[in-house]
Amino acid sequence: MKLPSVVVFDAKSYDRDFLNQAAEGRAELEFLPIKLNVTTAPLARGFDSVCVFVHDELDRACLEVLAAGGVKHIALRCAGFNLVDLGAAKELHFQVSRVPAYSPSAVAEHAAALLLALNRKITRANSRVRDHNFSLEGLVGFDVAGKTVGIVGCGKIGKKAAQIFRGFEARVLAYDLYPDTEWAQKYGVEYHPLDRVLSESQIISLHAPLMPETHYLIREETIQRMKNGVILINTSRGPLVNTADLICAVENGKIGGVGLDVYEEEDDLFFHDHSNAILHDRQLAYLLTFPNVLVTAHQAFLTQEALEEIARVTLTNVVAAFQHQPLIQGTELPLVK
Repeated sequence: MKLPSVVVFDAKSYDRDFLNQAAEGRAELEFLPIKLNVTTAPLARGFDSVCVFVHDELDRACLEVLAAGGVKHIALRCAGFNLVDLGAAKELHFQVSRVPAYSPSAVAEHAAALLLALNRKITRANSRVRDHNFSLEGLVGFDVAGKTVGIVGCGKIGKKAAQIFRGFEARVLAYDLYPDTEWAQKYGVEYHPLDRVLSESQIISLHAPLMPETHYLIREETIQRMKNGVILINTSRGPLVNTADLICAVENGKIGGVGLDVYEEEDDLFFHDHSNAILHDRQLAYLLTFPNVLVTAHQAFLTQEALEEIARVTLTNVVAAFQHQPLIQGTELPLVK
């Protein structure tokens, strides 16, 4: 019996391990370390599905090449789908699936980890101790208990983050277009308009999707509404934050600390080793000089549980698409004009 064939773009070692395990006896996989775009799309000719990640570029031109090569199904092994021109995908008769909730806990816990490491100066303290410097000067943090934490975007991940911060005995304010009042009442979370969440929170954690309405949600105008010395955490999408305005706010002390797992110009940087090269992104290079800025390279999703779920959902949908069966409920993207 013929198995569906899948080419996995931008593949890393952990992709191979978990996808191979999920695909055993169900699909034939080929892994490519390069990103999918209009230039590399011819490499997918003859495959039934392409499997892509957050930095691949599936614009109309790329999709046309894929369609001409016989590809029928696009499997995103991530939740975000702004990388795909959905209008063009509909015209070209693609099925497009994603993994909308691989592990909300993984991302939410990473947001909390960034806050704690930033607040308690963990990386700086560890570096000192390794140099046998046991001084505590400059390492003063604060209790999260009793502080006000703002959650911007309260979907599955935002809710998990809110519950974690409630566990720290913080007051949690949430902003979302679709408030879940029953959940909020259960966990003691308060829904408020965005302006109030921004103005009352001492810690702000971003968990909103990237859409035209949320692009540069954090910019000079919204930063000015925040408390002086606010801590900003972003584990969602880089372009939610205007980096130039963020830098200015850190320089003048309006923002007292920043924890980033995503960055608006990360596409050609994150997931690759540039340790022997000059970092030409001056904004990121400058951010990395600030002692109150902590950056990780889009690793919030990177847990065993999340990778297992990503592989399971991705391969289940690959097989379903190949057999003309319904995809897992909630994972098929609605294609629009």
